[in-house]
Amino acid sequence: MKAWERLILAFKRFPGIGPKQAERMALHLLRSPAAESDEFLKAMQEARSNIRACARCCNYTDRELCAVCSDPGRDKGLLCVVEDPQGVGAVERTRSFHGLYHVLHGRLSPLDGVGPESLRIRELVRRVKDRAAGIREVILATDADTEGEATALYLAQLLRGPSVKMTRIAQGVPLGGSLDYIDERTLGQAVSCRREF
Repeated sequence: MKAWERLILAFKRFPGIGPKQAERMALHLLRSPAAESDEFLKAMQEARSNIRACARCCNYTDRELCAVCSDPGRDKGLLCVVEDPQGVGAVERTRSFHGLYHVLHGRLSPLDGVGPESLRIRELVRRVKDRAAGIREVILATDADTEGEATALYLAQLLRGPSVKMTRIAQGVPLGGSLDYIDERTLGQAVSCRREF
């Protein structure tokens, strides 16, 4: 395969990138000054070498614990469960949540072969059941579509107990919506007005 075709194919593998966009990205990379292209390659290699899952919340970080988990000012009793790292960023941009997170790295989707064992659910259960962690509320902030709702329902049944309150984000998140595309005020309202689940 020619180098040009391989480059386009590499960009097409990114989510949401079609053939035309991949070609534009490849052209941009080739037309860029060598220093810019080299910086892009260096950033990719550095990310692959240094970024890993946080030992506590499973979000991406370049340290043992991410910035949120190592922040002593966070409310350790509140745990917000999101599908992916973009969910953490989306909730953080609202500036209305000051607890901790747990990143599942996906959602239940039996038709796509994604079951509980494919997600970071085992780690979540361990955190919630650990009395020393002191978690008093789990906020299920999965997307408001079929798979997100199914994931939230599964987690609520799995984690429900006398010492842990289960809540689900509420108002403002449209059905079928993705957290990453919701504006900060709407998502902030949804987090603030969450309901028991």
